[in-house]
Formats: sequence, C-alpha cells, structure tokens
Amino acid sequence: MATPDPRLQRLLGGLALAALRQRLRRHFERGGTAEGALLLGQLQPAEREALALLSGRPAKAARSLRLDLAELQARLQAAGIAGSLREALEHLDGPITDLVAERDAQQSTWLAMLSRTGRDPRLQAWLQAGTAAGLLKRLSRQDADAADILLSQAGKVLGRMPATGLPRSQLAAQVLGDAHALDAGRPVAALVLAAWRHGEAIRDMPAVDAGDGDFDDTRDEPLGPAADERARDIWARAGVLVNELARPVLVLNLPVPVDLDTVPWLRGEPAYLSLRWLLRAAPRWDVADRTVFVCENPNLLAIAAEQLGTRCAPLICTDGMPAAAQRTLLQQLVRSGARLRYHGDFDWAGLRIANHVLRHAGAAPWRMGMADYETAARAAAPARHTLTGSETEAVWDVQLAPAMRRHGLAIAEEAVAESLFNDLSLS
Repeated sequence: MATPDPRLQRLLGGLALAALRQRLRRHFERGGTAEGALLLGQLQPAEREALALLSGRPAKAARSLRLDLAELQARLQAAGIAGSLREALEHLDGPITDLVAERDAQQSTWLAMLSRTGRDPRLQAWLQAGTAAGLLKRLSRQDADAADILLSQAGKVLGRMPATGLPRSQLAAQVLGDAHALDAGRPVAALVLAAWRHGEAIRDMPAVDAGDGDFDDTRDEPLGPAADERARDIWARAGVLVNELARPVLVLNLPVPVDLDTVPWLRGEPAYLSLRWLLRAAPRWDVADRTVFVCENPNLLAIAAEQLGTRCAPLICTDGMPAAAQRTLLQQLVRSGARLRYHGDFDWAGLRIANHVLRHAGAAPWRMGMADYETAARAAAPARHTLTGSETEAVWDVQLAPAMRRHGLAIAEEAVAESLFNDLSLS
C-alpha cells in the first residue's frame, strides 16, 4: 500500500488515535457504507479534535459526536487526501475485511460440507441434531476443512462398530493409524461417542450430554447430566473395550449362560467377571423370568457366600456406583429376561446409587422402602452412624428421604443382612 498523504497522517494517524481508527474500521467491517451518520460516544479530547478537523466543524466539549459520512467523504475528496473514509483508514492501517461477507462465505462452506452424502448413516443422523454443528465447529476450531476430515475419520471408526470386545487402542490403530486417536478428549472420539449416543436415543435408550469425560467413582459423587453415563460405558455398549480389566463385577451363583459350556466361576463361590470377558463372550444368560438380586457392597455378597453358599439366589454387587463391567452385566441380564431387584445402603450416597440403578438398569427396589428403613432404624445399634453428605430423594419412595431426615441415621447394608438373606435363601 502506498505511503499515506502526510496531511492524512497528521489528521488521523498516530498511536493516540489508533483506538478511534479501530472504531471507524469496525463500521465498515460490519458491512457499513459511506452513507448516513455514525454516532461515536465516549470520545477522548484528542479524538474530538481530530474529528472536528476532519469534518470542518468546531470541536465541542461533548464526549459524543454524530459524523456525517457522506459529507466527510466529500471533504476528503475535495482536499485530495483520500477517495473516502474507508480508503483513508486503509491507507493508514491496511485493508479492511468485510466480516459480514466473510461470515456468509464461511457459512456457505459449512453448509456445503455438512450436506455431503455418503457418510455413515449414524453420523449423518447425528449431524441433523441441533447441537451437532456447534460441537463440530468447536472441535475443528471453526475450520470446515478440518471438520470434514474429522467426520471422515469418525465415519471410518463407526463403520467398525459395534465390535465384539475390541480394545479401543487397537481400533484406533487399525482404523486411524494412531493408537491414541480415540483417547478421552480427542476430537474423533468425541464425534464417535456423540453419534453413537444419538443413535441410542433414537432407539429409546438412556442418553445424556456427557461429552467424553469420566467422573470419579466415589460413593459421594452426586449424579448430574454430565456424570450420568461415562464415556467408557458408551464404548462398552458398542463392544469397544476401555481399561477392560478395571473394576470387574462381583457375582455369586449366576446361572450358566445357555450358549457356553464353561464359565469362570463355581457355584457357591464369589467370582469376578471382567468387562473384557462379558463383551467377548457376549453370553446369553439363562435368567428368563427369574429374579436376580443386586446389592451395593462386596461385604454383603461375601457374607451371603459364607452363610448360604450354593443355596443363595443369583446375586450381583455393584461395588458402589456401577462402572462399565457392572452396567454391561446388568444390561445383558435384562436383555435375557431377568427381573432385577436392588438393595443398597440407607444413606444419601446409597440413595443416589439406587436411583441410578433403578433408572438405568430397570431394577425394582428390594427392601428399600420407608417401612424397611424405619424397622432398621429402630433396631440400630447404640453406636449410631449419623447421616452426612448432600441430601437426595428416592425416586421409588417419596417418604423414604423424609424419614431418613427425621432419624438422621445411616443404615449400612450389612446391618440388615439377615432380612435380605430371607429373600436370597433358596431353601
């Protein structure tokens, strides 16, 4: 760009007027024309003086000024300084970008990219959702070409799903050439999870906006929309293993699956089943129209094994908030026709866990009503365990939480073991 006219430099150049020039440039960046008036407020003395010289009007003490753009353009042309205010500003600070036209062009590029055909149907269905474009733009940093590459990669991954116990790192390496490409926080992983979760929602399965972050498995962790389902649980439902040996599910006397000759447990003995085994074996459980009991604490299952042994009804332990292995087994049992009944601690964390299991595993409460709590509270040992933590309500019994507030007493699941064993005993 040619060196600006020295007169223009004196009138509007310099560091002291840089903020004023930026305000004038924004008028044109936003699609403003050289016609009409431009109101400028909160002017500094040097800015008021410069505008007065440009417009040929005496400077006023007022901090605002209405600038007649057509009149100003005529003065600049008559003086031979510049053809217009926009031209003058470009002489001083470089070309002015038309942000409106640029935004329209970007929008057209995005629409063309999103309307392309031939993608995985699950990915295409998700792209029609209202939140899809926002997530895609965030992951691609507003770059339509980068977004197109991410969608192509996500489609390739979805083309291998559902899998049958395939480790996530192996899936990433085979499809994308990078064993970490589907790790938590990676863009392709976020898109795959979003598309898979959207497909589950269409099939009336529970779905939440979890993004792809995990939450801590402590018992006192309150559930919320983002913590309700973890990313690895969604991967597990798609047959993809993430940390498949962590937090196996503890079981006792599960019926032998109808499609397996051998199983990794003995009747009467507690056993751990890994997520890896559950997904790779994909057993069809012999539980149609049978009750399977579910407890919260490993100690209760251990006591049941000691006292009842082979006479104990099928029992599963969630070990606090269910992780991927626990959720996978519960879902497999429900699909095989089992009736799940759940019991946990009578404390606030226990109610949150119970709410989750009842909502997402389709279980029914097992001796978890207000009357059961009242009976246990009356029989409680002198050494009382006071309720602590954030309060919650029981979705299955609106009277339970008020009763717990009245007594202020937490009842551990092990404290009511004998009443539970009456239901568990098969003899």
